[in-house]
Amino acid sequence: MRPVDLARAAGISAQQVRNHLAEGVLPPAERTPSGHRRFGEHHLAALLAFRALGRACGWDTARAVMHAVHDDDLSRGLALLDAAHADLHVQRLDLDRTAEALESFVEVAESVPRGGLRVGDLAARLGVRPSALRVWETAGLLHPARDRDGHRRYSAADVRDARLVLVLRRSRHGLSDIAPIMDRFRAAGGREALRAAVTARRSEVADRSRAMLDAAVLLHACVRG
Repeated sequence: MRPVDLARAAGISAQQVRNHLAEGVLPPAERTPSGHRRFGEHHLAALLAFRALGRACGWDTARAVMHAVHDDDLSRGLALLDAAHADLHVQRLDLDRTAEALESFVEVAESVPRGGLRVGDLAARLGVRPSALRVWETAGLLHPARDRDGHRRYSAADVRDARLVLVLRRSRHGLSDIAPIMDRFRAAGGREALRAAVTARRSEVADRSRAMLDAAVLLHACVRG
């Protein structure tokens, strides 16, 4: 096969085939007496596996896997795939924790004085110690403003955030686990917006999981080729 034949089979350009050959994700190609490269079925299998791995796991991981395969170090290649699956699993668990927290959190209109609540007032409203609020702030979960005397002042949005943190802590979420949930909550603009974002992200994770399955099939064909 010529580079253009591989390109057509993979849905890419002939130049991309040459690039992939140069970066070592394809086995070396033989040359004809006239100097033209010639490729076999094993090149096509490697190309299809690489392209599928890139879409599923990212191009850096795909290159590393193919380099390992061509170096006859399948164990290293499989370890890289295992790491990609593990990363996806962590993302799925994180989404599950976020969804679980949202089910037990109800947004309410917070009545807050014009100047905001002091730390003691908010602690009393939530039923926690003032030190807990300071710990949450240190962990980056709360971001109260300060008045001219340096005292913390909590707005209605801060109170809402503190309520969500409290729900998450009671659900045994660690501080490091809560941080990304709070980031998503603020970025989405509230509970319902975050719920929609979680649903969309879950769909993306499922799509990537299926893509990794497809890539594994093609990689298996390449290895067994």
